[in-house]
Amino acid sequence: MQIKFTARHFKPQDSLREYAHDAVSKLERYYDGIVRSDITVSHEHAGDKLKLAEVHLTVYGTLLKAIGKHPEYAKAIDAAIEKLERQLVKYKSKLHKKGKGEVRKIIDKD
Repeated sequence: MQIKFTARHFKPQDSLREYAHDAVSKLERYYDGIVRSDITVSHEHAGDKLKLAEVHLTVYGTLLKAIGKHPEYAKAIDAAIEKLERQLVKYKSKLHKKGKGEVRKIIDKD
């Protein structure tokens, strides 16, 4: 899986970058068909100083995305990862369910 990390309007510490990479790489235990992930962290200019973490996952056939908001960057990343875990489980169950309802023909080659 390719992981791209972007920080908007600030220079992140290496520990934040490593934390985000570790959190996204743990998503592979739910589905191994993740091709690419884009992590973007930024902050709002509102009075409450919320930190934003956007995570976009490219899987075979679709794009899954989640946004987490929290006063700390690590908690915002965790919130987005939790949302993506639920999305991946649902996506994987739909994939497995897709071919189960069809009756397959057996072709005899006589």
